[in-house]
Amino acid sequence: MSGDPVVPEIDTLVHEPARLRLLTYLALLERADFVYLLGQSGLSKGNLSVQMGKLSAAGLVQVDKEFVDNRPRTTYTLTSAGRTRLARYRQTLDSILTALPRA
Repeated sequence: MSGDPVVPEIDTLVHEPARLRLLTYLALLERADFVYLLGQSGLSKGNLSVQMGKLSAAGLVQVDKEFVDNRPRTTYTLTSAGRTRLARYRQTLDSILTALPRA
């Protein structure tokens, strides 16, 4: 049927709630460390590590590891590819929400 609506494909990597929350924090901040994201996100250490690993593997987040006062510190930064992908995700959601009938 030619009149069928077209619903855009949602980026499931970004759409997953924990990853979307983490990407949002990184978009709003220049950078954030593991401890900060742990406290703000409400995720467990293991889940935070897994989600950041997925975002890093996809090239959306840069991971920097260093020692501060002889303690390991992991810091995350949203890459330009991450910013682009997050912006595209927002555009997709905007188009979906615009297409929905008002209640």
